[in-house]
Amino acid sequence: MEYTAEGRRQSFRLSMLIYDTRYRSLTIQIAALVGLLLVIGWLVSNTAQNLSALGKPVNFGFLNQPASYDINQSFIEYSSRSSHLRASAIGLMNTLLVAVLGCALATVIGLVFGVLRLSKNWVIARLMTVYIEVFRNVPVLLWIVFYMAIIIEVLPAPRDFRGESPGSSMIFWDSVAITNRGVYVPEPLFSNGLGDISIFGLFAISLDLLALIFVLAIGIFAAGRVAQRANKTQEETGVRPSTWHYRTALIVLPSVTLLLALGFHLGLPELKGFNFSGGINMRNSLIALWLALACYTGAFIAEIVRAGILSVSKGQSEAAFALGLRPTQSMRLVILPQALRVIIPPLISQYLNLTKNSSLAIAIGYMDVTGTLGGITLNQTGRELECILLLIICFLCISLTVSAVLNWYNNLVKLKER
Repeated sequence: MEYTAEGRRQSFRLSMLIYDTRYRSLTIQIAALVGLLLVIGWLVSNTAQNLSALGKPVNFGFLNQPASYDINQSFIEYSSRSSHLRASAIGLMNTLLVAVLGCALATVIGLVFGVLRLSKNWVIARLMTVYIEVFRNVPVLLWIVFYMAIIIEVLPAPRDFRGESPGSSMIFWDSVAITNRGVYVPEPLFSNGLGDISIFGLFAISLDLLALIFVLAIGIFAAGRVAQRANKTQEETGVRPSTWHYRTALIVLPSVTLLLALGFHLGLPELKGFNFSGGINMRNSLIALWLALACYTGAFIAEIVRAGILSVSKGQSEAAFALGLRPTQSMRLVILPQALRVIIPPLISQYLNLTKNSSLAIAIGYMDVTGTLGGITLNQTGRELECILLLIICFLCISLTVSAVLNWYNNLVKLKER
């Protein structure tokens, strides 16, 4: 008698979800997921019922109420009569500003100091070690307060810039003023501007800026195409044509032409009364927070860079030297590109830590999203749950965006198996 595979196959029974190894793991995962959703649903329902019993049902209508407080650093127009939603948006912009500036400066510090710590010069290597150990072993909050105290006590006051023989003077051809109230820099202005476009009624984006970004993007794309053509010519003939002047012209000339057409000029800060007016004011709290976060995070990035460089075998640098490359060229063209696959993953964590540490800005009066939405707005409205929930969503979105961008870049630079 012959038995086929179909004849031996048993019909499905519910008991197989537990006793059959083909279905058991899936059954356990579905049961665990259902149980988790039930627990979350119970917590949400119980919280909503308790808040309703206290006369505080979940409601986000408070965001449309007047904020009734001032914000010392703002990208867009704001007054105390603006809504809590607008105040929260400004706080979020301030958080993003510190995060972007901090990550950029921390990357430069970490890269330079991480490379210098591997220097054969004993003095330079030891100085870099002292910097790294001092900064990363002191809480970042202390560094923030320390930098704020330095700026307030050491830098000159605006009154020191007046008089026939002032105690302080502006720098860069009288265009930048550094005071204990902040740094005043020139403001870009357009006499033939294209106007602004409103986004959801919260803030306006300059059409001039969008046009400049668009022209720059086209120029960079065109320069990239020229570089690709040069690479192809080099592969075919062995000779690489000189294209740097073409690429520079493609990026610079269209942008300069657009700026001239828009009537670009700089609005310089001027001392009027007891303070400077005009230009862009970067307040002392912003400067202190920026420098403290960058120097603190830069110490950790320096160690990450050092570990990434040491992960590259010495044979790579020896081969570069054999080809006639100088040490700086070897580091830039051979070592660092290979070290990136080790540097990028922990670098993501440091960027996220810097972004989250920006919430300490409330200690020196910088109004970020924690100080606005999670501080004054929360205290005025008494909407603790709603404010904290929105605050969590803001930081979660920022962190996930940073992780997604850097993970995408990490996939580009990592080694590809063939």
